[in-house]
Amino acid sequence: MHSLRLIIFTLPVLLGLASCHEAAEKTALVSHDSLATCTKVPSRFPSRGDDSNGIKPAGESSTAGMVFIEGGTFDMGGDNNQASADEYPKHKVILDGFYMDATEVTNDQFQKFVQATGYVTTAEKAPDWEEMKKTLPPGTPKPADSLLVPASLVFHPTSGPVDMRNYSLWWNWEKGADWKHPEGPGSSLAGKSNYPVVQVSWYDAMAYCKWSGKRLPTEAEWEFAARGKLSNEIYPWGNQPIHEGKPKANSWDGKFPYNNIKTDGFLTLAPVGSFSPNGNKLYDMAGNVWEWCADWYDADYYKSLGSGVAKNPVGPSSSNDPEEPAVPKRSMRGGSFLCNDDYCSGYRVARRMKSSPDTGLEHTGFRCVK
Repeated sequence: MHSLRLIIFTLPVLLGLASCHEAAEKTALVSHDSLATCTKVPSRFPSRGDDSNGIKPAGESSTAGMVFIEGGTFDMGGDNNQASADEYPKHKVILDGFYMDATEVTNDQFQKFVQATGYVTTAEKAPDWEEMKKTLPPGTPKPADSLLVPASLVFHPTSGPVDMRNYSLWWNWEKGADWKHPEGPGSSLAGKSNYPVVQVSWYDAMAYCKWSGKRLPTEAEWEFAARGKLSNEIYPWGNQPIHEGKPKANSWDGKFPYNNIKTDGFLTLAPVGSFSPNGNKLYDMAGNVWEWCADWYDADYYKSLGSGVAKNPVGPSSSNDPEEPAVPKRSMRGGSFLCNDDYCSGYRVARRMKSSPDTGLEHTGFRCVK
């Protein structure tokens, strides 16, 4: 199979340490097929901290706004020729029943948590260079202090076709971007109380879950719920391609990353529940925002399970991402408003994604289970 070299943009994109040409000396090999399905999202600054320390549950948690997912057995893993190696082998999983939020956690819900606890999100804190350099190549010089400021990654469409391997062309590191300013310092949450909260790290999601008396779903729970009582279908609604028939999810319509024709009605984020629910009465299990899961990401985890049946699997004990082995990663599911079949088929129910747990992006959110 023909392979292309994917520049590890963590250095030039986030640190401004080198041009893309210089950074090409630090590359990882990925196949063209893997690249076409969006093998990773850009990382913020990897950290091993736990921002949920000191957060206490608000009290007895309610199941209001949640749906009960009956337990059962399902086949977990890739369903079509878009599937990547980390989605195989397809394997049997047995799960007990659980409750899941019907929608992604909204700005209004997250704001109540922040007001009750005084919690400060990852993006609102300056990156810790001593922690960051632990997951960078030895000898990496410290970036300018002007970059080590509270900031996050914001999407900007390009003016035309670009090299799809270079996601620095549509992601910008912007000072002042955070959950209250998801599109950068000039943006706000005005009129967006019912939109999914974004620019939240895995640590931020965990802190909210702890306060609300819930938790993040495992990858197995997330996929089982997303399948909506269908068996071995590609999407939460079945096998009809996302751009055929009526709009089914918030994704990128047109040519990514420069021309979104908004067939689904949205250029970027959509309010939660804007599209029909799946068979489990869950909304937005495809598109809108990537959703954090509890699991460490391991590209070979499915292979490690063998031929038996996995009962309530909670994922691997540590991270294993061959593309960036020094950076611990947590799993993400569901795709986002930026997904397009020409670049990223993230809205497939079996599609796996991963990022460092302190990463916050304009298209990253979460929902809870209990």
